[in-house]
Amino acid sequence: MRAAGPGRRYPLRHLRADVTASLVVFLVAVPLCVGVAVASGVPAELGLVTGIVGGLVTGLLPGSSLQVSGPAAGLTVLVYEAVREYGIEALGVLVLAAGVLQLAMGVLRLGRWFRAISVAVVQGMLAGIGLVLIAGQLYTLADAEAPAGGLAKLGGLPGLVTGTLGSQAALAALAVGAGTIAVLVVWPRLPVVPRILPAPLAAVAAATAVTVVLDPPVARVRVQGLLDSVQPPGGAEFARLAEVGVLGTVLAFALIASAESLFSAAAVDRMHDGPRTDYNRELIAQGAGNTVCGVLGALPMTAVIVRSSANVRAGARTKASRVLHGVWLLVFAAAFPAALGVIPVAALAGVLVHAGWKLIPVRDLPPLWREHRGEAVVLGVTAIAIVVTNMFEGVVIGLLMAVAKSAWETSQVHLEVSAPSGDGAGPIRVRVLGNATFLRLPRLLDELEALPRDRTIELDLTGLRHLDHACRTALTGWAERHNEEGTEPVRVAA
Repeated sequence: MRAAGPGRRYPLRHLRADVTASLVVFLVAVPLCVGVAVASGVPAELGLVTGIVGGLVTGLLPGSSLQVSGPAAGLTVLVYEAVREYGIEALGVLVLAAGVLQLAMGVLRLGRWFRAISVAVVQGMLAGIGLVLIAGQLYTLADAEAPAGGLAKLGGLPGLVTGTLGSQAALAALAVGAGTIAVLVVWPRLPVVPRILPAPLAAVAAATAVTVVLDPPVARVRVQGLLDSVQPPGGAEFARLAEVGVLGTVLAFALIASAESLFSAAAVDRMHDGPRTDYNRELIAQGAGNTVCGVLGALPMTAVIVRSSANVRAGARTKASRVLHGVWLLVFAAAFPAALGVIPVAALAGVLVHAGWKLIPVRDLPPLWREHRGEAVVLGVTAIAIVVTNMFEGVVIGLLMAVAKSAWETSQVHLEVSAPSGDGAGPIRVRVLGNATFLRLPRLLDELEALPRDRTIELDLTGLRHLDHACRTALTGWAERHNEEGTEPVRVAA
């Protein structure tokens, strides 16, 4: 499929394919937009606002031609914690500042550097998000209040099980949520139906129909109305940008949203043969979208692989499909807001539990452990760190682990020792090869200390590709000690 290039008129022969694809993406986006908003602790309509902006603003801008933007499960945990700590009034400022930061990074052409982030860190980040998301949404499946923090959520699960078993209302909500997950799992395996109706919409529609008919005592989505939900930030909220914690949250929003969007763009590029993504322009497009979302007080956006892959599979040809999906979201939010009020919250929790599970690379872990054990360790440490601490600190720990692993793997140094044959009276030649850094210094000194002190040592450092200051100082110190304590000198060739 070919997307229309810059400066070209829209080819009308693509109109039918783009309209069809936009309707499919719209049907996928509705339950996800609403579900992410509810899980983030904000009105459901704000999720739709972000989806609309993702279509009408980001969708119109250059960058990636076929990927679709909107609220993403990957930022749910971070948004929930931000809203809990700073209040929903501050959400607009956080998202606005993150969008401006993304714009600046795009203008400075930093988009391509996101491709240098360790894949293990990204997978670990998504896995950690998935674990915390699942743990939190298990409470929502039973219409219960989730505690704050990943460890608290995991620690409270035994009490959740006990409380659910003793409550008819909680069991009813759990049945609705579990049924939603069952539909999501089974639906793609059906032969024809999934092509007509996306799994998330089918699952939520079925759960909603059951609750309407049987009227069980389960919580429904609260409806405020589209305009009532929009909360532009005020001057007091902008003043909070001076707080260190707020700035850390802004940085986390910008970096995680940017990384997720650009990794999604790389995945979408492999799914079609149209124009490749311009990473800097895509970063600017994402920043523009988040800036508008911030002005409206809505959720942050990223490019979403679920919607993007649905767009490509549905036969989209140009960016018109993603723009039209924003139009359909706007029509739905404006004309049918009351339809949200009949959706059971447990059904949306089921959608997000399923989405959280898909964030965990379960199938990739065994081969990764067999072939690249260090990468698997980085992935696991990043995921656990996010659960134990928070999103930002967990990602920083993962990045530090990835840097340490790379430094350890590249710091390979070994000695080639050759002694003269015959009477053994000549010098021992020691050639040091590789990259000598402080990480390998203990082993290097142990081997040098084992050399005889009654023989002349010729130490050849010319085979080193890198010699850091710590190693140079240590080797000089060893040579001086050998000369003081031994009977024969050390001669160094550097």
